[in-house]
Amino acid sequence: MRLALSAIFILAMQFLASPAGAEAFRLLMVEQPGCAYCERWKAEIGPIYPKTPEGTAAPLEHVQLRGDWPEGITIGSRPVFTPTFLLLKDNVEVGRIEGYPGEDFFWGLLGMALKDAGALLPPT
Repeated sequence: MRLALSAIFILAMQFLASPAGAEAFRLLMVEQPGCAYCERWKAEIGPIYPKTPEGTAAPLEHVQLRGDWPEGITIGSRPVFTPTFLLLKDNVEVGRIEGYPGEDFFWGLLGMALKDAGALLPPT
């Protein structure tokens, strides 16, 4: 019995750590040259984002407002403001943050969007 439980635990951990599960979400940061709020986000959040549970759940990708976009994504409407953060699940937009309202608001808004989209994050 103990061996069976150990095997189940190992399989569950492998499933949760699988690239397919980790890659389901991603965060696109739509930006443009000269955007002061983009630069502020990069200074305040950028260095720590990949090290956070949110950054692990939804890896960040930068996209230029007037540049080429990743192929195969489906979004509601093309962003107008920068920065705009598009939360994608399986390449479909499931959340959006327009602008950068500051560090505290950003984390709260992103956390709600991830939770609403079904991401599993550790409790804060």
